[in-house]
Amino acid sequence: MAYEKELDAAKKAASLAARLCQKVQKALLQSDVQSKSDKSPVTVADYGSQAVVSLLLQRELISEPFSLVAEEDSADLRKEGSQDIIERITKLVNDTLATEDPLKPIDSTLSTDDILRAIDCGTSEGGPNGRHWVLDPIDGTKGFLRGDQYAVALGLLEEGKVVLGVLACPNLPLASIAGNDNKNKNSSSSEEKGCLFYATIGSGTYMQPLDSRSEPVKVHVSSVENPEDASFFESFEGAHSLHDLSSSIANKLGVKAPPVRIDSQAKYGALSRGDGAIYLRFPHKGYREKIWDHVAGAIVVTEAGGIVTDAGGKALDFSKGKYLDLDTGIIVANEKIMPLLLKAVRDSIAEQENASSL
Repeated sequence: MAYEKELDAAKKAASLAARLCQKVQKALLQSDVQSKSDKSPVTVADYGSQAVVSLLLQRELISEPFSLVAEEDSADLRKEGSQDIIERITKLVNDTLATEDPLKPIDSTLSTDDILRAIDCGTSEGGPNGRHWVLDPIDGTKGFLRGDQYAVALGLLEEGKVVLGVLACPNLPLASIAGNDNKNKNSSSSEEKGCLFYATIGSGTYMQPLDSRSEPVKVHVSSVENPEDASFFESFEGAHSLHDLSSSIANKLGVKAPPVRIDSQAKYGALSRGDGAIYLRFPHKGYREKIWDHVAGAIVVTEAGGIVTDAGGKALDFSKGKYLDLDTGIIVANEKIMPLLLKAVRDSIAEQENASSL
């Protein structure tokens, strides 16, 4: 299989980073004294996740030039007063790496400088040439803080094209979340949860439990043809997407089910296995989409038979560096619904523009 070595490394890196995030989130949720304004747990998990992925990929793919486009750099960690945070991150990363293979002796304990260097490997700009790994170490930080959905999202670009994607979704139930009364499944649920989705170009999309070596299953997007029977996903946070516009589009399509609002690229994973049929994302004016928010999710959906485009119907272009230049937003559906969805999007946007110009 093409990209077998890279996929093995990516699955291992994302799974291990997710284990680190789970440990931090569990401690956060159990802490009665945790202040809502204290963002240090997500800071520790975010940087720790990026360090783990960076270190694992470089170790597993040692013979290849390494380029990582990622959300974080170490600038804030190098500021005065950050010693406590960086020491917590360093301990967490060392403890996490030690769990990878408990029988294997650890070569050496990583220092704070080692961790800062690993984080700063993520400062690549990407672009149309060569190979670039793309990482969101915690996609859905607000979901993470609430105890809800988040994902470790890792993809690989080759000559500007997405060729591989892995989504580790620690809180996503293994069973379908379709018809879940529109509630974000949170980590206190007793339902079995934790999903790993992965795809390589031309090979389909697979899902397996995050914390076991059980056999993966091939997944496919919903085959719904009538929009009235479809359900759609959108961002949990109104600040992240224009819910009013999504509602207008859903009304034009005749969608009867209420929107399913969940955080992060867990939406892409859920769509890839047919939990819903449509995903609508329309950021507020002036927001620029970053490639790490969509690289892994896009290939996971497209290899499962879905279509991912901007609001004008153009394929997403990940070759321009860290940002996506988009027409208005991102829409996802199967090939049967997509033409109807594009028309509803066009009509709804035109109506909004006409209304605002009056």
